[in-house]
Amino acid sequence: MAELMAIDIETYSDVSLPDCGVHRYASSPQFEILLFAYSIDDGEIAVVDLASGEEMPEEVMECLKDGSVIKTAFNAAFERTCINRFFHLDLQPESWHCTAVQASMLSLPLSLEGVGEALKLDKKKMTEGKELIRYFCISCKPTKSNGGRARNLPSHAPEKWELFKTYCIRDVAVEMQIRKKLQKFPIPDKEQELYCMDQRINDRGILVDRELITHAAACDLLYKETASKRAYELSGLENPNSVSQLKAWLQEKGVEAGSLAKAAVEELVEKNEGEVSEMMKLRLAMSKTSIKKYEAMERSVCPDGRVHGLLQFYGANRTGRWAGRLVQIHNLPQNHMEDLELARSLVKEGRYDLIELLYDSTPEVLSELIRTAFVAKEGCRFIVSDFSAIEARVMGYLAGEGWVMEEFRGAGKIYEQTAAKMFHIPIGEITKGSPYRARGKVASLACQYGGAEGALISMGALNFVEESELKGLVQSWRSANPHIVNFWYEIDGAVKAAVKEHKATTVGRVCVFYQSGMLMIRLPSGRVLSYVRPRMTVNRFGSESVCYEGVGLNKKWSRVESYGAKFCENIVQAMARDLLAEAMLRLEKAGLPIVCHVHDEVVLEVPEGVSSVEEVNGIMSVCPSWCEGLPLKAAGFESPFYKKD
Repeated sequence: MAELMAIDIETYSDVSLPDCGVHRYASSPQFEILLFAYSIDDGEIAVVDLASGEEMPEEVMECLKDGSVIKTAFNAAFERTCINRFFHLDLQPESWHCTAVQASMLSLPLSLEGVGEALKLDKKKMTEGKELIRYFCISCKPTKSNGGRARNLPSHAPEKWELFKTYCIRDVAVEMQIRKKLQKFPIPDKEQELYCMDQRINDRGILVDRELITHAAACDLLYKETASKRAYELSGLENPNSVSQLKAWLQEKGVEAGSLAKAAVEELVEKNEGEVSEMMKLRLAMSKTSIKKYEAMERSVCPDGRVHGLLQFYGANRTGRWAGRLVQIHNLPQNHMEDLELARSLVKEGRYDLIELLYDSTPEVLSELIRTAFVAKEGCRFIVSDFSAIEARVMGYLAGEGWVMEEFRGAGKIYEQTAAKMFHIPIGEITKGSPYRARGKVASLACQYGGAEGALISMGALNFVEESELKGLVQSWRSANPHIVNFWYEIDGAVKAAVKEHKATTVGRVCVFYQSGMLMIRLPSGRVLSYVRPRMTVNRFGSESVCYEGVGLNKKWSRVESYGAKFCENIVQAMARDLLAEAMLRLEKAGLPIVCHVHDEVVLEVPEGVSSVEEVNGIMSVCPSWCEGLPLKAAGFESPFYKKD
């Protein structure tokens, strides 16, 4: 009996895979699997030419259906979803091994080609593949020269088709080689369990309110037409959206504008009045892109009315956090309106005139309603619960900052207590609207990972303090948190010792070591963070630092420079991820289905009368055995639609 089957497939659909996701892609009536390449027990690779009429071998179908046979693929979610759809199967994730996840756990790239390059493999993904995929897997434009056809078949280019089969076989070979190269670093059982949970959540999907989406798009179009007309009346410009025309108009008004980017336009609104201020407000409104989230929902929604595949497991490979896909739920606009129900009703009823009358900004209303387009199915409601100040709790716990832990075991007013420590005043004098609390909050958020004046500015500190105060704020925060500052330096020293001397060092509950050409950091949960091919370098300040290979800010595989506080950020966020993951497993095992999760928050779709916010918060707040003494706390609410409470 076979134990393992490596798989790669090539597919066709009239739906865009990058724009709509695999579930929508595979749900199209036009979807089909063209080629099915496989290797059983790492034996010879074969390809089944389904597009040309070949039938799947019985042995292969038996392996697919047999839960004891592990199916391996790079980005296995694609293969599993497509195979289920095409062959009308219900293959569960438990019998699948995703080599992309295995690679990501070592901080390798998320693409097959990228991993092959990073590992310097002998067999690499064929460069001809992109052109072949464009030719056979994507609809083509009907022209006279191609006889007016909308897609290319094997018979239209037999030589290309034979090369495409070779390409499919090569992808299996590359996946097998990657798996063999990484065999010393198998996916831990706990992470495989989490991967399976993640797949079930993505398969479950989340319902969207298509009526709201349709009317939001119509409202946005009407508003922009009205705004464009008003901009034309104000300026007389042929195209008020043209940067060059608008700059010339501003110059005529005596205003020099070096840039018309959002921040620059906001500054022009503040510094001017009359026509110039109004024109800049119109530009901000006309350029607001929040409607794109609605468009992404509409593109991705499947025949069941739900959007699937919103999250990628281990997509943020430095920490192991999930990454957002399709609608990008990790950067949804926040909610500040108190009457979301009313605004939703007005949009869905097409009462755009009342929206203009009741609210200051139609684009802002549409922006705030994006979250509410995710709705619970009939007979259910959402229970939303999230960890309170999780990163501050984890940092205080790991660094041994006693007063931080005491505060979280008590009232939990970390911003007020931070301000009290920084400015040496009684906490009772620091109320919610206090300028001291504002300083304590921004310092807590900006300084925890080594941030200084620049980080404070990025967090908006200049809205309530003078620039001359920033340095003092940084110093006050660091003086109030000596154990956290010391934790940065201890981690920095441990990382350097691991890279230079291959020495293992334990810092509190974290172990830093060197193994198989990688810097590794073992978290309290036992999970390991990996940094590829680390070495010592000199940073831009002339100091010794560590760099490693990874995906940098340029989105390319390159050398990435780091330092103690940055490694601490990875550690804290990774531990926060582990806490969320454990809580999610507990919720699922309690029969409470998760339909979405964002940062440190879960969204459950629960039948009316089943469970409660209190029960969910209680499950979320359970402290795992590996972090005994960490004061966890969760808060939540119920709602028929998603929102940020």
